[in-house]
Order: sequence, then structure tokens, then C-alpha cells
Amino acid sequence: MYKEGEEVHDDCGSREEWTLLFWTSLAVVVPVIITLWCSAQRSKRKTHMKDFFRKSKHGWHYTDLFNKPTYCCVCNQHILQGAFCDCCGVCADEQCLRRADRSLQCKEIMAPCSPDGAMEHRWVRGNVPLASYCAVCKQQCGTQPKLCDFRCVWCQTTVHDDCMDSLTDADQCELGEFHNLIIPPHYLYRVNKLRRRQPEEYSKLASSCGSGWTPVLVLANTRSGNNMGKALLGEFRTVLNPVQVFDLSELTPSKALQLCTLLPPGSVRVLVCGGDGTVGWVLDAIDTMKLKGQDQFMPRVTILPLGTGNDLSNTLGWGAGYAGEIPVEQVLRNILDAEVVKMDRWKVQVASKGLYFRKPKVLSMNNYFSVGPDALMALNFHAHREKTPSFFSSRIINKTVYFLYGTKDCLVQECKDLDKRIELELDGERVALPSLEGIIVCNIGYWGGGCRLWEGMGDEPCPPTRLDDGLLEVVGVFGSFHCAQIQVKLANPVRLGQAHTVRLVLKSSKMPMQVDGEPWAQGPCTITITHKTQALMLYHSAEQTDDDDDDESSASETESPTPHDSPRPPGPASARA
Repeated sequence: MYKEGEEVHDDCGSREEWTLLFWTSLAVVVPVIITLWCSAQRSKRKTHMKDFFRKSKHGWHYTDLFNKPTYCCVCNQHILQGAFCDCCGVCADEQCLRRADRSLQCKEIMAPCSPDGAMEHRWVRGNVPLASYCAVCKQQCGTQPKLCDFRCVWCQTTVHDDCMDSLTDADQCELGEFHNLIIPPHYLYRVNKLRRRQPEEYSKLASSCGSGWTPVLVLANTRSGNNMGKALLGEFRTVLNPVQVFDLSELTPSKALQLCTLLPPGSVRVLVCGGDGTVGWVLDAIDTMKLKGQDQFMPRVTILPLGTGNDLSNTLGWGAGYAGEIPVEQVLRNILDAEVVKMDRWKVQVASKGLYFRKPKVLSMNNYFSVGPDALMALNFHAHREKTPSFFSSRIINKTVYFLYGTKDCLVQECKDLDKRIELELDGERVALPSLEGIIVCNIGYWGGGCRLWEGMGDEPCPPTRLDDGLLEVVGVFGSFHCAQIQVKLANPVRLGQAHTVRLVLKSSKMPMQVDGEPWAQGPCTITITHKTQALMLYHSAEQTDDDDDDESSASETESPTPHDSPRPPGPASARA
């Protein structure tokens, strides 16, 4: 009896264990299966939506959460999750997306105007910008918690639902505040109808766009800086004609700039959203236009700095970095107020020693060439970024990594005894070098993320520098620690001189080198830097840094500064920083 009871008890215990094991396995496996199924469905839906967006005429962008109260333009219901068109501003939830795509028209990049030459408003209902006012009654729009009021996608005029009937036929769209920067759809329509596409014909057509018409093209590098490029592209498409806005990850600058050849000669301005490397890429594309005989269509270039260093942007008065602190409307106003200056561009020819049958490497330089510790930091940073590009998505992280590599080089001193390994010639004259670790050849006033290298602390007199004088400034540094001291104004560089042509001969070993932030390791070679061409840039005189304020206040206490004392280039023939 006792043994039978034990067997029954064991059977019950084993059944309970198996039951517990079954439910435990079920509790683990079922959520895993559901998660995998949801993930597969999400991936399938994402692929489906991507294909739908690619074929659509709207510039749809999907979002999981709108950052302000938003209403579907089809069903009029409040939506949190859905898509919006960054060109015309139409919003729709996922269920209404296909209906919105079929029934609601987007901005037309090319369309005829009315017979009298006027352009009609293109209205979109609902989701008007915050703090917008009715053009009729001057009261605030978009205050009701529903889909209400209208906005013109071209001139950005807003009107109440009740005030729409008060608009007269004479109230035509004039493209709003930025009409001088927008390419009207009727202009492209007329260009497409031309039998002879010649500059004279474009100038005739431009007369209908106003006397001060200077259309702007926006070229953005979505990989620069804090990855703000995509959001900026959408904001510019909202204000401008979408045909004026280009994503450089999808289209090269050379192809984007071909639009300049359909516009009046000398009228186009190009806004480059990116770092110094992106600006150089665009300027090289403009040089290609010269080689094709398209000199008359060359645009004027301005910068919205999204990179890490942004020294060229700083020199031209556009700031050391853009983080969304001002709206794109203010950026466009600054472009309207900017003035044209000329900037020297240089050819860097690298002829490796012993490789006589190989063509020398030829690079373009806008900012600076360097050999030594700052090039080593750039090389290490570049190698690290190539391995883990997702880590380098923030300007702060990038500068921190630069600092760490600079600290490491202070201890290791990989570039010591540079003066024994290199020869320097300025305009054909040999220069005796002190015990240096680095040589920097500058074309612009700023270096190293905002440091005025040639002027230094300003306690020693030095000849002024200019953007268009055809001269390069050559300085030397004693190491990474010396570079850090220069950047915080605790030391001056070794000024080696100014020259029209710079020649460096690396006699032995490998050394890190860089041109405008693009580094490489170079063996024995001869480097020749000569003048290449001049680029037309836009200079923003109203933008000033803290250093400028200090310089101007000290100058006003003593005497009025002359144009050559000015820390920024007020014009093509005046001094630059």
C-alpha cells in the first residue's frame, strides 16, 4: 500500500512538472513568435510604404508621432501616426494615405500661368503653421481643434474658412516674401516651350519674375554634422519650388548644377548645407562647368554649416555651426542680404618619389593643407569613423574624439623631427625650419574649428590676409599641445611667411597629411601648391563671433579701424580674416 501511494504521488508530481514546463515554454515561445511575426509584418509594411512613396508625386514622409496637433486632410480626424508631404504640407493617416495621394494635388514644379500672366494661389486646407494670421481679417489662424483654414503652398498666405469668400479674383499669388529666390512654375514651363535655349531667351523670360530675381538652389549633404540634412531639405521644399532642392546622397553636384544653365546667367545662388568637404565638392563641380564652357552660368555659393570644423563658413561670416537655432526663413533672408566676394582656390599636386611613370595626385584646396599632428588627428578620426560611422552622428562626439586623439599624440609625438625630414620653399626660396612637428598652409582666416591661425593672439604685427590676394599663409607648430595652446589663445604659431607658390619635399618616412579635412598617409614625395582659380562666394557681414565683438570694442576705444584692420572680408577688394 505504501509503495502504491508513493507511485501515485510520483505520477502526480511528474504531471505537475510537465504541466508547469509546458505553460512556461508556452509563455516564452508565444511572445517570441508574436514578436517575430510583428517584426516581419512591420518590415513588409515598411517596404510596401517605401515603394508607395517612391512612386507617389507627393514628397511623403512617414512619422510615428506628429510634434503638434495634426489632422488628416481626407477624413478630418486627429492623427498621431501617419505621413506628411514636405512639399505641400498635406497630412494623412495610414488608412487615408492612398486617397490623399490620388485626390490631393502636390506643388507643381512646372505649370502654365493664367492668360493675363498672373499666378493663382494653390490652397491646402488645415494644419496651418502656428502663429499665422489671416490675410483678410488679420486674426490668428489654426486656433480651432479641427481641420480648418487654408494656406497657399507658394506664398504661405493663410486665410480663415469664413474669409475665403472675401478674396477677390484680383488677389493673385505673388510667391510671398521670398519671390526673388523662388523659381516660379510658369518660368520652367516657358523654358520647356522654348525652341532655342539661349541665355538671351532666359533673360527675356526672367523679366516676368521681377528685376531683383536671384533664384537659389539648395544642395544638402544628409550625412553631415548632426544628420539635420533631411529635415532641412523638407523645410526648404516647403518654402521654395521642390525642383530647387537637391539631396547630394541621391544626386551629384554636377547634375544638380545643370539647372543653372536654364536660368539667366549670373543670377543663381547656391546654398550648400554641409561641412567644408561638401562645399569643396560643389566648388569642384562649378570648376567642371568652366571646363564645359559654361562660365556665364557660374553660381554664387553660400554655406549653411552642418559639419564639424566649418572653418570656411566661419571665414565668410556664416557661423561655426548650424543647429537649427534660426528658421530656414531667416537663412533665406540672410542670403538676400549677402554680398559677393571672390575666393582663391588652389591646386595641390603630390608627386610620389620614385614613381616617375605614375601621374601625380592632384587635389583642390579651399581652406588649408597641413602635414603633422593636426593631419594625424584627422587621419585617426577618419579611420575610426569609417569603421563605426553610426557612432559619429553628433558634432560634440566628433570634437571629443578629436580631443582624445590630440591628447594621445601629446604623449607619443609621432611627428617629431619634421624639420629634418622635410624641406620648405616659398616662391622658390628655401626656408630654414626650426624644430617643428607640423606645417600648415592656409588660404582662409580660420583653422582648427574656429581659430584665427595667422593673426594668433594679435600681440605681434603681421601682414593682413585676404581671400582674393593670391597669397598663402604658411605657419609651423611644435606639436599637438602647441596646437591646443593656439586654439585657446595661449600661444602663437611660428609664422614662416606668405607666398604665391609653396613647395614641400618629404625626404624620408611616411607622414600624415590633409587637404581641407581629407587626410591620408604619404611617403616620400614633392608637394606643390599653386593657384588654380577663383570662386564667387557670398559673405554675410552681419554675422559676428564673440572674437569679432571683442576686437571691435577694443578698436573703438583706441581709434577707428581701417579696412585692413577688419577681422572679416567686407568686399572683394578688402582684407579678410
